[in-house]
Amino acid sequence: MTMKKLLLLLKPSVVSPQPSHAHPLVLHFLNNRHKVHHESINFCQEILRKKSVEWKAVLGNNLTEPINNVDLVVAIGGDGTLLLASHLMDDKIPVLGVNSDPTRIDEVEKFSGEFDAARSTGHLCAATVENFEQVLDGILENRITPSKLTRIKISVNALHLPTYALNDVLVANPCPASISRFSFRITKENQPFSPLVNGRSSGLRVSTAAGSTAAMHSAGGFPMPILSGDLQYMVREPISPVAVSNSMHGLIKQDETLNTRWACRKGVIYIDGSHINYAIKDGDLIQISPKAPCLKVFLPDHLIRLEKM
Repeated sequence: MTMKKLLLLLKPSVVSPQPSHAHPLVLHFLNNRHKVHHESINFCQEILRKKSVEWKAVLGNNLTEPINNVDLVVAIGGDGTLLLASHLMDDKIPVLGVNSDPTRIDEVEKFSGEFDAARSTGHLCAATVENFEQVLDGILENRITPSKLTRIKISVNALHLPTYALNDVLVANPCPASISRFSFRITKENQPFSPLVNGRSSGLRVSTAAGSTAAMHSAGGFPMPILSGDLQYMVREPISPVAVSNSMHGLIKQDETLNTRWACRKGVIYIDGSHINYAIKDGDLIQISPKAPCLKVFLPDHLIRLEKM
């Protein structure tokens, strides 16, 4: 495929006014992050000006319509910017993530006693300014091909939500201190495939393979092979975990669906964090499956190598 039209999706970087008592080192760190991010954008744009491609740059918060009529999306920022792009893309256009402000290990160690000096993780980003031109040339010359990442399809009362989750879905009470009441079971070909579980907890999380190294792993889940077509689910902080412990955590296979009946007055479905969410109510049926269109992503070499091991 010939790449002729590119869209640069840029992470907005705004330096907010800091309180007068803010630590000088923290202020310097935040200002430096802003500077490095913009230098990375300028660097990538200079590289693109040398290529035989048509491109335009758009700030992430200015893009609300589905992305169409381009051959490649270049998301400059970090995993959050790539996530934003994924919510506006189908399975036809590939995306390249560029980590504009990678974490510096020496910096984290130096300031560990003062503050958290972590920058951008960029887990799914295949490029930084160090290798952007090399990776871009590989894509333009068809020497590098995108991988297909599983996304999550969600429906409420048989109506499909317009956003597919690339990382995870959390179904929970809008108040984090309140109990979530729900029942769930896995179905296959519209038939029950697991026992019905009635639970009270702080919510239900479902992750993709790409998202299994984030909140799911922190909660006690396990990292999955990045190209796995399965989903992983976990009941968060169950109140009575002993009786149904085997059902609190497991996999949803590619041909299966997790059916959840919400049993609280209020609830929220959070998609890939808190910014995209949908309200639910008592009696709603939420269906979660890996049957969404995949997302084509140019992955970092180390993730590809892990997949082949």
